[in-house]
Amino acid sequence: MTIVEKKKRDYSLVGESTRRAIETGLASAEWYHTEVARKVMKELMQRSDGPAIRDTIVWLGVLLVSAAGAITFWGTWWCVPFFFVYGVFYASASDSRWHECGHGTAFRTRWMNDVVYQIASFMLMRNPVTWRWSHARHHTDTIIVGRDAEIAVMRPPDLLKAALTFTGLLDFRYSLPTLFRNAFGNLSADEKSYIPEMEWPKAIVAARWHVAIYVATVALAIAIRSWLPLMLVGLPRLYGTWHMVMTGLLQHIGLADNVVDHRLNTRTVYMNPISRFIYWNMNYHVEHHMFPMVPYHALPRLHELIKHDLPEANPSIWHAYREVWPVLLKQLKYEDYFLKRDLPPTARPYRGEFHELTVSAAAE
Repeated sequence: MTIVEKKKRDYSLVGESTRRAIETGLASAEWYHTEVARKVMKELMQRSDGPAIRDTIVWLGVLLVSAAGAITFWGTWWCVPFFFVYGVFYASASDSRWHECGHGTAFRTRWMNDVVYQIASFMLMRNPVTWRWSHARHHTDTIIVGRDAEIAVMRPPDLLKAALTFTGLLDFRYSLPTLFRNAFGNLSADEKSYIPEMEWPKAIVAARWHVAIYVATVALAIAIRSWLPLMLVGLPRLYGTWHMVMTGLLQHIGLADNVVDHRLNTRTVYMNPISRFIYWNMNYHVEHHMFPMVPYHALPRLHELIKHDLPEANPSIWHAYREVWPVLLKQLKYEDYFLKRDLPPTARPYRGEFHELTVSAAAE
């Protein structure tokens, strides 16, 4: 009897999984899209400054008011609720702003997208150059092992690491050192694999600007002998990131990898209006990945148009986590296990078969 050695997932972007993804055609593959009339899609893709200007004014207004309250009541327990709100809008709401403005779809005016993108990138401790290109790769090769630079939970899942992401501690463990490494002119092999060489100097300069601001903030805190400057700049990534993680993990966790149909590897979850504002409608994530040039404010309309072709959306955040938790536990022993989403009778069938890494372990 011949024993076939199972090939493990190699999540580096320059390793064995990368080579296999390219050889099997998973890299830069043609993805499934639900059919939408050309005229309707053109209307959905129409960009407008109005919604994003309104929402950005609210976002920045909440940040300013909560910061003012936190400063006013600094040193008393009354500052806690203000920091709670400030942290969420600093470290969580900035993620969706970074995301949409990075796509260039939030505003119609390009410079508005660029300004908000740069501000949000700083708040998130993300190099605006490297992350722009890593996210482009994420959309080209969504959850393709060896290609996607933004796989949040790998297999088998590290549950402790996943839990720690809610605290923001890993941002200080990985993101901040990465900024300093970039600032000293060092880009990793993974980063060089998705950033065009002509963009490398820009990534280094951007990191230096971020590091300079953080150094200045630390210097101010030392000079006035107060933690307050750091509570307003930098440390919100510790105490305010939980909402970003709570919503963001659900995008792909527990679903198939190495497939070319977003209905298999991406999840749409219905959320309350506050979370949707913070998240900028990215809870409609299958829709976003299928049609990434549709602005965030048009995603609910897109959802209504194509939901007949998609797996049923999770009715709540709580429901989605209840669904995915048993999958993660089983992946601890069987890393190929995943949750296969059921399509409604009105949907077009999956194109082709699951890739070799996933075919044998679909969730029962």
